[in-house]
Parts: sequence; C-alpha cells; structure tokens
Amino acid sequence: MALSREEREQFLSEPHIGALAVDAGEGEGRAPLSVPVWYQYEPGGDLWILTGPDSRKGKLIAAAGRFTLLADRTEPTVRYVSVEGPVTSTVPASPEAAREMVTRYLAPEKVEPYLEFAAGSHGAQVVIRMRPEHWLSSDLGRL
Repeated sequence: MALSREEREQFLSEPHIGALAVDAGEGEGRAPLSVPVWYQYEPGGDLWILTGPDSRKGKLIAAAGRFTLLADRTEPTVRYVSVEGPVTSTVPASPEAAREMVTRYLAPEKVEPYLEFAAGSHGAQVVIRMRPEHWLSSDLGRL
C-alpha cells in the first residue's frame, strides 16, 4: 500500500542507506550505475549527497542532470521510498556538510576518526542537491 506524503517524507528523512541510480550514458544496452550512498533529506526540501566531483558517480550525475534514490527497510515491515528528480545545485562540500552527513550515520565516538580518514583519503567533495519530483512508495505490511 502506498504511503501518504507525510509518511514517505518522514521515512526518507530517516538515516537509511540509499541506493543511487543514474544513467550510465555509455550507449544502448548499458544498465544505469547503481551504488549505495549516504544521503540527507528533510521533509519538503531537497535531498543531498556528498561525492567526489571527479568520481564516476559525480560525472554521470553532472551529465544526466538527475538521479534516483531508493531507501528501504525490511523490519518491522518491508517499506520503501524511491525519489527521482533534477539536480538543483552542485557546490563544494563544506566541513559542516561533511560533519552533518557523518553524524547522521555513525555513532558519536566514530565521527571524528571518520572525518579525519575522509579528509585524508577522499579528496575534494561536492554536495549534489536533487529536488524530488517523482515518488514511489509502499509498506507491504499494510496488505
């Protein structure tokens, strides 16, 4: 059964691992790139991710101008929300944005070590914002 607008936005605002998909742009017969990502979303706003500007994902998103993100869970019921929409901005990531994302997903004692690791190994990052236009959602426990 489909979720209400409030339910789907609340679900998407929870810290699930997202599955990002974007057109691979490599000719007929190629599947889209699909990768797991951390993401941030607040109801009514844009969804955003962090990635390297020169990463395959970053380049493909820039070329396509849009992407899809799926968030799901299996407990207590199978529920998912999928959003697709246009990129609204791509800007250099600030230390505050990196901290916000890491704090969303990691335990407090792991935030600083991860930020130090990321600063030394990930290189430059960008924040890519997407405006959700198309929504699909369901809670299969409601059937």
